[in-house]
Formats: sequence, C-alpha cells, structure tokens
Amino acid sequence: MKVNKTYLKGKSVFIVSLLVIGIVILTVYLTGINYNRSLSSNIYLSLGIIATTLFLFMTYGLYKGIGLFDNFPKYRNFKSGDFLASSGTVPDLPSVDAGDGIGDLILTGLLWLVISILFIVLLLVLEAIIWFSILVILTMLYWIFFKALKLVLSRSTKTKGKIGVSVVYSLTYTAMYMGWIYAIVFLTEIIK
Repeated sequence: MKVNKTYLKGKSVFIVSLLVIGIVILTVYLTGINYNRSLSSNIYLSLGIIATTLFLFMTYGLYKGIGLFDNFPKYRNFKSGDFLASSGTVPDLPSVDAGDGIGDLILTGLLWLVISILFIVLLLVLEAIIWFSILVILTMLYWIFFKALKLVLSRSTKTKGKIGVSVVYSLTYTAMYMGWIYAIVFLTEIIK
C-alpha cells in the first residue's frame, strides 16, 4: 500500500516566507522604536522569530511527511549585456553657461559632452550593479527557501510520524541555515 505524500508548491512557500520575514522585521522594528531597542537587538529578535518559525515549519513538515514541488519559472532567457532599457530616451541634462566668446562656447560644449558621457557610464554601471545585486539576492532567497527546504523535507519519508527525529533534523538544519546569519551580525558588531 503506497502512502500519498502531500506536496506544497515551492513558489507559494517562497512568497509566504517573504511575507512572513517582511512582517516580522517591520513589527520588530516598529515595536523597537517604542522600547528604545538598538538596531542589533532588533536584528537578533527578528532572526530569533524567523528561526523559530523555520524550525516549527520544518518540524511540522517532517512529522507530517510533506514535500516541496518545484513550480518556479526557469530563467534561461536571460541575456547578458542587455542592461539598457529599450525606451531609447536619454535624460535631459542641465545647461552650462560660461560666457559669450567662442572659447567659452567650445569649453561649454566639451564640458557638456564629457559630463553627458560620464553620466551615461555611471548610470550603466549603477544599473548593472543594481540588477546584479537583485539577481544575487533572489538566487540566495531561492536557495534558502526552496532548495534548502526541499533538501530538508526530502527526509520526510524517514521522519513521518516520528516527532523526536523530526525535531532533531529541524533543529540541526535551523542551526545551519540561520547560524551563518547570526555570525555575520555578530562579526559586524565586533568590527564596529
């Protein structure tokens, strides 16, 4: 007799996880203003709540035998080097007035050209950095909230109906997945 396994959609787990993290951080920050907690205290409190939620979710999933289904879109159509928007418009730059002579006119034109080129290059670099940062953050979040949870919940066939084993697995994986974030926060406090 084959036991039916319950599957959660990875995209739904990812969205719910982001909402929970956002609400926790916002709530801790807003209540921290009233209690005059430091920023590091707010971070530790937020991480503690998120770690507890992660631990409870993994324990429940392992105990009940829940798995994750990958329904994320595939990002294979990404074109590297396509950083400019396709609108074709260039922003208006301020005018520079230097004087009435021909030398001042040439100097103003050259200055406008150099500033325009510099501005466009800086915008391209900034846009590339922002898109790269967003891509890295989304990749990290995808790995943490889907691949890592899928790895943990793949053990649910061994732990289904066994609360002790589920708690041990959940505690171990929660310590691994949240420990590095605690370490980063702790090291930044020491470095200050």
